[in-house]
Amino acid sequence: MQAVEINSGPNPKASVIWLHGLGADGHDFEPIVPELELDQPVRFVFPHAPVRAVTLNQGMRMRAWYDILQFGPGPEDETGVRASQKLVEEMIAAEKARGIGSIVLAGFSQGGAIVLQTALRHRERLAGVLALSTYLPLHKTLEAERSLENREVPIFMAHGQYDDIIPLARAEQSRQFLERLGYKLQWHTYPMPHSVCPEEIAHISAFVRGIL
Repeated sequence: MQAVEINSGPNPKASVIWLHGLGADGHDFEPIVPELELDQPVRFVFPHAPVRAVTLNQGMRMRAWYDILQFGPGPEDETGVRASQKLVEEMIAAEKARGIGSIVLAGFSQGGAIVLQTALRHRERLAGVLALSTYLPLHKTLEAERSLENREVPIFMAHGQYDDIIPLARAEQSRQFLERLGYKLQWHTYPMPHSVCPEEIAHISAFVRGIL
């Protein structure tokens, strides 16, 4: 799996695997590393999604974690979602093989959907989850498939109040669904569109420091 890899200091004991959104690549969140001002060395892995045709964008080929069939809720590309889940599982295994003990999964938009899909089903305890400007995919299968190991995983979920790509209401539905299943969420909204803002970065920094 091709990825941008950054160590924020020598001998990191924790890794953050951070997935970009539709049409971006692993370089998208590279600038965030110094902005987080973490107080211990952390290894960041920013993978590039596979290139595929995206139905919503007239079949144009671009980096995408799964196909998007229509704007808003509706039929989902379950095959694509589960294939990307497998890719993230492989990345977690690779970090473990390096001797990394604490692993955080982070993702924006489509990347955030894959992070929620993977983390809540993963069979080994994760340190935490960052789900930014996103929603929960394949929610109907979660209750049956979720792992005991990550029922208590700390989840940071954040969304823009003016998001016109994934409306706030869709994220709220995902949040409520997760809370009904007993997951512990830190929920934030910000006066922004489908993006990331400085206040959010400060909150992400505090969350990551808290779990590591």
